[in-house]
Amino acid sequence: MARIAGVDVPREKRVVISLTYIYGIGHSRSAEILEKAGVAESTRVRDLTEDELKKIREVVDSYKIEGDLRREQNLNVKRLMEIASYRGIRHRRGLPVRGQKTKNNARTRKGPVKTVANKKK
Repeated sequence: MARIAGVDVPREKRVVISLTYIYGIGHSRSAEILEKAGVAESTRVRDLTEDELKKIREVVDSYKIEGDLRREQNLNVKRLMEIASYRGIRHRRGLPVRGQKTKNNARTRKGPVKTVANKKK
């Protein structure tokens, strides 16, 4: 496996797909990186030369990815919670943040239903 930005990318897949295994790199950014590095998207990772890998690593290092990106996102959420904004309060309570209704759905954010059985009389 080739190692780019501290992540082992799969050898058997095409480079454009393998780069998406890195947190913060999607399909469009992956294609952009390969264009800047001058590598064909259809190339398999196992067929890359050391020179091509070095070029890809240099271009990837110019982006905020992996740990730095995760840290920045967590700090942004913490800041919202500290200033007690509406979004911060929704984060703190574990409810949907972006205006979704919670009467019927929102199970992903709210968690599984906690039902209590009625006692028979």
